Amino acid sequence: MLYNLHVKNLALIKEQEIEFSKGLNILTGETGAGKSVIIGSVNLALGGKADAGLIRTGEEYALVELTFGLESKLQRKLIEDMDIPVEEDGTVVIQRKLMQGRNISKVCGETVTARQLREISNILINIHGQNDHQELLHKKKHLEILDDYCMDKLEKLFGELSEEYASMKKYMQELDETNLDEKERIREQELLEFEVNEISEAELVEGEDEKLEDVYRKMVNSRKISEAAGIAYEMTGSGETKESASDMIGRAVRELSSVVTYDKELEEFLSQLSDVENILTDFNHSLSSYISDLEFDDEEFRNTEERLNSINHLKDKYGNSVEAILSELEKKQERLNALSDLDAHRNRLIKELDNSRKKVLLLCKKISDVRRKGALELQEKLKNALVDLNFLDVRFEIAIDSYEENISSKGYDDVEFMISTNPGEDLRPLEKIASGGELSRIMLALKTVVADKDDISTLIFDEIDAGISGKTAWKVSQKLGELAGKHQIICITHLPQIAAMADTHFMIEKGMSEGRTVTSIFPLDKEGDIRELARLLGGETITEATLQNAIEMRQMAGKQ
Repeated sequence: MLYNLHVKNLALIKEQEIEFSKGLNILTGETGAGKSVIIGSVNLALGGKADAGLIRTGEEYALVELTFGLESKLQRKLIEDMDIPVEEDGTVVIQRKLMQGRNISKVCGETVTARQLREISNILINIHGQNDHQELLHKKKHLEILDDYCMDKLEKLFGELSEEYASMKKYMQELDETNLDEKERIREQELLEFEVNEISEAELVEGEDEKLEDVYRKMVNSRKISEAAGIAYEMTGSGETKESASDMIGRAVRELSSVVTYDKELEEFLSQLSDVENILTDFNHSLSSYISDLEFDDEEFRNTEERLNSINHLKDKYGNSVEAILSELEKKQERLNALSDLDAHRNRLIKELDNSRKKVLLLCKKISDVRRKGALELQEKLKNALVDLNFLDVRFEIAIDSYEENISSKGYDDVEFMISTNPGEDLRPLEKIASGGELSRIMLALKTVVADKDDISTLIFDEIDAGISGKTAWKVSQKLGELAGKHQIICITHLPQIAAMADTHFMIEKGMSEGRTVTSIFPLDKEGDIRELARLLGGETITEATLQNAIEMRQMAGKQ
């Protein structure tokens, strides 16, 4: 759940800390008080579009910070799989800082990309605004909703279909590439023959280029290496240099040996020093041998250089490594073999494509069967939820049509929500029936039905009350209360019926501070809650009658 929202220097907010609770969190306030800024700040922290214009005038940056508490092992696993460290108590802190020209996002102290931020957002929270209601008018959204509902049975099938569908598309492309006239075929065949011969004649060996580059680098720098190694040898070995390390250590060994009989404690020092002398002697022998091996003739250098140039030429044409070139050779040889006997190749592709298409259609059928079974279950649950939301005579069906010519990686089904809200009316597409208020209730019904199937514990609703009032508003309020029994709900509303259901009621106000407009938000106590309900009920003037009405409304909601 979302524990805390901290906002600083964002739009009209100077600095604000909001502690959310479990259950139903209601936010109310006058029109223009800044309710949208609160939801906007949450969206911003979770990867929404960042605009430097949101930074409060005169400030260098804006900051939004969200503190979540994980409530399921799956949530923790999904976030930890993204290499994000989660506190032992399940706390996840998301921070986004906006500055002129750039912004920085962090999760649990780790800097994350916008893509990662969106992925984490999808794990922790669902935000539903008016635009989400409008998405219900698009059939594509209906398919997504049904698939989400059935995902536990569809996920494996989608994986299998995606793989087989890719194979089918590959065969289709290869078959299309066989549609050549004779001149085109001959021209492509001749080019492939040249390229295959060019690569084959090079007789490349994997890893050869890396070894040659090491040898060539050593050859080119052999003089520098020889000089440095020679100096090292003179300084450490017995030779012309009278003060070499080997001579000095040898002398030190002799000096200690002459007195070791007088003190046994010196034996350990002598042993250590003798080891150093032996190691240095071995080092000098190895270094001397290395210096001798640095010698090579001009022909060896020239052959190495020419071989490297040949390999690099092939890299420029066919790939940036020997492995890539050999892989390209294999592909070109396959294509050349196919062109050499085009009819047989084409017949083989037709057979492969036919087999692949049959597998794809079988998987599409399995997916469609899962959807149809899930649709019957979902539409019944949705119908019951809609009745609870004051759609008294509603009929609701999920229509599924299958078209083999419209196969995709998600199957071949076309899904559409059909609804009738009045007795005697035929079922019609949702987009041709539903008003704004009906769409918001349908979205709420959907969230109620699918809430138990996901691990997201926090839901935010903005304008869930659009276009509703009276008895319907009470029904929506009761449904939100039901949903808040198992989830944390944060809801912005202007309806007293919904506000009356609040477990925690926040007030959003716009005022003046130090000569500037600021938006503030604070939790209401019992008295403040009743006065705000009265304001929502009666407008600007709060009377004893509206106060009493507010008290009765809280009692009706079961919150008094």
